[in-house]
Amino acid sequence: MIRHDAKSDSRLSRRKLLAGGAIGAAGITALPAFAKSLVARPPVANSVVDLGLPNRPSQRALTSEFPGKREMILQRIRPPLLETPLSAFNQGVITPNDRFYVRWHWNEIPGQIDAATFRLKLHGHVEREIELSLDQILHGFERIEYTAVNQCSGNSRGLFVPPVPGAQWGHGAMGNARWTGVRLRDVLARAGLKPGAVDVRFAGLDEALLPDAPKFRKSLAAEHAMDGEVLIAFAMNGVQLPLLNGFPLRLVVPGWYSTYWVKMLSDIEVLPRKDDNYWMTKAYLVPKAPFGNVAPGVDDYPKEPISRMVPRSLVTNLAEGQRVAAGRPLAVSGIALGGDCGVAKVEISTDHGATWRMAKLGEDAGKYSFRRFDLAVPVPAAGTLPVTCRCTNTAGVSQPLAMNWNPGGYMRAGVETVTVIAGGGA
Repeated sequence: MIRHDAKSDSRLSRRKLLAGGAIGAAGITALPAFAKSLVARPPVANSVVDLGLPNRPSQRALTSEFPGKREMILQRIRPPLLETPLSAFNQGVITPNDRFYVRWHWNEIPGQIDAATFRLKLHGHVEREIELSLDQILHGFERIEYTAVNQCSGNSRGLFVPPVPGAQWGHGAMGNARWTGVRLRDVLARAGLKPGAVDVRFAGLDEALLPDAPKFRKSLAAEHAMDGEVLIAFAMNGVQLPLLNGFPLRLVVPGWYSTYWVKMLSDIEVLPRKDDNYWMTKAYLVPKAPFGNVAPGVDDYPKEPISRMVPRSLVTNLAEGQRVAAGRPLAVSGIALGGDCGVAKVEISTDHGATWRMAKLGEDAGKYSFRRFDLAVPVPAAGTLPVTCRCTNTAGVSQPLAMNWNPGGYMRAGVETVTVIAGGGA
């Protein structure tokens, strides 16, 4: 659901935006010292979580030492990669800002942003090059708000078999938030696209340590950029964006993987040609096949940039190997997303997909949002019980029963199973 949010005018005044930016800047300057202390002090047993990654190191430290974040799974210190614990997804469909995952590509992230002097630059194949202040963005365009899932392209990469290189995420490189901002279409109209505009390219304030490393830039087709759904967000769940999640502005591309959701957005360039920069032609490529699937060992296949998300679902109230009461119904609940459209149904199987039961869906917060599901399933008197969930979206696309695979560890799509144990002291 996309709507104008009049109430946000009072919640997100310029004064509040400026004050919040200063608080965030003060916190992030402590990151280098934190990195040193973590190296010198290995995590203790009660500060680790086991992600259940097959055939590779599976334990990760839990940390609350990053600014604006409660306890998060630490994947990397610099640049920060913080994963949302699965338990956070069991609290509701909205992921709190202080539990929302963090993923950056380059080390050089500004620790201080002056909101008063910040400018968003629009240039390239436009009628007039312009620079917009935060005040102009906050008060010069209609505000809209919608709920959408932001999911890393490599979410759940650590579960791929055989293993693939890259950040070894569990299931927590995603989150769902209410995003408030202005339509990219309206901002582009202020500059005016010249005839023949092909792509619109976006960049933020983060930089690589080495001068010859490619600047992180992502592009959308001009038609997509002008569709009225792509958002330049300045608020997340009713308050300004956290610094680690992209303050002061970030692109929101609903239904697409988060590689396009450029953080600390500062530069928009309109191109009269297809974008050929590294991050569009070399990185984030997937097999040009359903669910980006290719057999391990095959290396000669057509590729394309990853883009639209696929359906997924996860059981969030049960853990692998958890003991449950025997012979009594077991409550199963979790979250589902339709990918680039809404959730139509979620089914549960307890016999490895031989039969399926329809789960009850929770409130619909919009086609790009998580949706809750619940079902009580029978439990045997003793033994193991595999609990598998499968989402079908409103376009009729269902999660495949067999897990997909590709060498980038992208677009995990197959059904997920949690196996619990009946009896034995539940």
